[in-house]
Amino acid sequence: MAERRTAVKAAEEPDFLQCNDLACETVGGRVIFATDEWFAPAANLLKREPPQFVASAFTEFGKWMDGWETRRKRRPDKPPTFTLEGDRTGMAASDSQLAAVAKLESEVWPELVGVSELRPGYSDCCHNYFKVNFNRRVTHLRLNMYPDGGISRLRVYGVGQRDWLSVSTHQDVDLVALTNGGVCLGYSDAHFGHPRNMIGLGRAANMADGWETARRLDRPKKLKVDQRGILQVPGWEWAVFRLGHAGVISSVEVDTNHFKGNFPDSCRIEACTLTPEEEAQRVGTGWRSWKWQVLLPPQKLHPHHRHLYREAELTLTRPVSHVRLVIAPDGGVSRLRLWGRPTAITAAPTNQNTPASKL
Repeated sequence: MAERRTAVKAAEEPDFLQCNDLACETVGGRVIFATDEWFAPAANLLKREPPQFVASAFTEFGKWMDGWETRRKRRPDKPPTFTLEGDRTGMAASDSQLAAVAKLESEVWPELVGVSELRPGYSDCCHNYFKVNFNRRVTHLRLNMYPDGGISRLRVYGVGQRDWLSVSTHQDVDLVALTNGGVCLGYSDAHFGHPRNMIGLGRAANMADGWETARRLDRPKKLKVDQRGILQVPGWEWAVFRLGHAGVISSVEVDTNHFKGNFPDSCRIEACTLTPEEEAQRVGTGWRSWKWQVLLPPQKLHPHHRHLYREAELTLTRPVSHVRLVIAPDGGVSRLRLWGRPTAITAAPTNQNTPASKL
């Protein structure tokens, strides 16, 4: 039986959890050094899956843990043999490794989070959230643990950055991709999987690596379709994204890979152009009462299928900065790709010549 998330708990979660986990192993994050990995290797910190606890699992070094756990410090240690390959359980940094990492001078890197008390690993208190006020681009982090012990996962939420000056204005790129700075700003439901998964790298590994909503209960008892075979239902679900760079979208990919019995019946994509101030206002209101313009009209979707839509099927030819994916009535999408060319926005958008969304 699944554990039910209470409304109070959800309300306590910070807004930055909608951002991308930039340290996750699935987007290229990796551990390059750890002082001690006696009970469990530091590489576990960056796993995408939630940590697991197996009461009966032990190794020759002690209790098996799905996280990073060091030995209990009692005296200065003579480090055992160190290797960067394979299972690093029971190992620690050698003198040569310590000397090599010292060249990074990581002990004087700017501090993102000061010394902070952590709560124990019980399910009702194990998540420790820290808001970071740091406006510079970073590529490496150093996690300090005092004095020893274990941490199961490290999540580093933020927004990717790309050097857009190096991108040709004649080159099509995925404007919503995590690696290009795309980020989720809101959604209606994420019961089984967060919408930010849709802008991750490559194709989804499984259903958990996509966006999936709960089943809607407002579906009519007798289902009807229109002339295109699209279900006529009253409800829908949505997710909003800011593009990494405003641009003209020329092709779209909606991938329902792995969603075979729970894919949406149809989708549509809407778009708009917002200033940072307008975005903040929309986020504050939960994206209510905002008129979107149709980018991709309603499309019938299929299970476990890569849907490609070309320029002729799209209805907007001006630059946009934000998009909303709408699915009906519910279900899962593994990947969303919005291919186009980055374009500077020089004037306020004019919406008179494009159809407004009715949703």
